[in-house]
Amino acid sequence: MQSSWRRALVLVVVAVAVVLLANTYAGAQCSMCRTSLTSVTNSRFVRNFNIGVLVLLIPPVSIFCSIFILLKRNGAADGRRR
Repeated sequence: MQSSWRRALVLVVVAVAVVLLANTYAGAQCSMCRTSLTSVTNSRFVRNFNIGVLVLLIPPVSIFCSIFILLKRNGAADGRRR
């Protein structure tokens, strides 16, 4: 049981480190998007841009949720076997 908790803790620490290291790139993307959206007066373009961002968000979220579900199921199965 402790081994699985340690693995999960290491995974969380690595994920936080990756997010913190990638933070500078995310800020640049956000500023570029903000600049492109403030220069446009067409509200339809802004709405479609926001929908596009949501569409691009679906694959990483679904991958993360799938991995989490698999880990949760395997963790529950490991707990029942012991």
